[in-house]
Amino acid sequence: MWEAVQSSALTKYGVLTAVTVVFLVLLRKWIAGGVCRSQTRLDGKTVLITGANTGIGKETAKDMACRGARVVMACRDLTRAENAAAEIRNSTGNGNVVVRHLDLASLYSVRQFAKDYIVSEERLDILINNAGVMMCPKWLTEDGYETQLAVNHLGHFLLTNLLLDKLKSCTPSRVVNVSSIAHRGGKIHFDDLCFDKMPYNSLVSYQQSKLANVLFSRELARRLKGTGVTSYSLHPGVIRTELSRHVESWFPLLRTLLLAPSILLMKTPREGAQTSIYCAVTKGLEEKSGCYFSDCAVKEPAPEGKDDQVALRLWEVSARLVGLTEENRPTATSQI
Repeated sequence: MWEAVQSSALTKYGVLTAVTVVFLVLLRKWIAGGVCRSQTRLDGKTVLITGANTGIGKETAKDMACRGARVVMACRDLTRAENAAAEIRNSTGNGNVVVRHLDLASLYSVRQFAKDYIVSEERLDILINNAGVMMCPKWLTEDGYETQLAVNHLGHFLLTNLLLDKLKSCTPSRVVNVSSIAHRGGKIHFDDLCFDKMPYNSLVSYQQSKLANVLFSRELARRLKGTGVTSYSLHPGVIRTELSRHVESWFPLLRTLLLAPSILLMKTPREGAQTSIYCAVTKGLEEKSGCYFSDCAVKEPAPEGKDDQVALRLWEVSARLVGLTEENRPTATSQI
């Protein structure tokens, strides 16, 4: 009798274990999200990626190198970038991976980078604006701008505009802007962009910068319609990367959860890079210029990410803040 009870309990335990394993496998697959299936080759093309020395930027650079592209890794930390580049060269067999210094927190650095790039590089087929900071304390850049606004938006805004002629000379070409689902609920605080008046909230600032990415990509697509240059924004997913270091330092409990052995509910950098890769190489996306993507598919952005009036105003304000001259700006092809 006792043996029968034990056998029944073991059977139930075994079934429960099997069901749990299947559930976890399916859950992990769902969290991993979409996968870019495109086999597009990029031989003879040049891809520029900001923040490419770590996280999803590094994984994106590795994928582009595997496809045969010349990969330019634009990074602030040259030592780490050179190490990452060497690793990518060795793992892909593509020796055409180079590092250039770029500090998006410095408008001078952005201008110097663009100037050097235009002189030294023949092509720019894909620009991936990947670098970013997340929920850092209130720091001001050398130009006097709040860091999240400066690095996540203004630096990329200026960089893209300064490289537009290079992009136009290599059409069809693409601009890929890594945003975040955090743009939902965000607002562009035109009366206090750098939070000089209102109390600083790192999450509110982050949401503003990520909403700016979506609006910039949308307005850029509108202005470049018919030129052969297309623009896309995306949410990469919730990923375990260094980007969360400021969040973890402010919230120890969250840090504990993030460092838990399972890390079950977060994407790996490779998984998180899939939508960036998808937007960069998938054929037939030209008609989706200006759209927002997640898990390798078009998704509806938040209503605030589709406000064309705000997008236009943000463009004009950003151009003024970075000192973008009229001759550098793409002109609107239609009126709002």
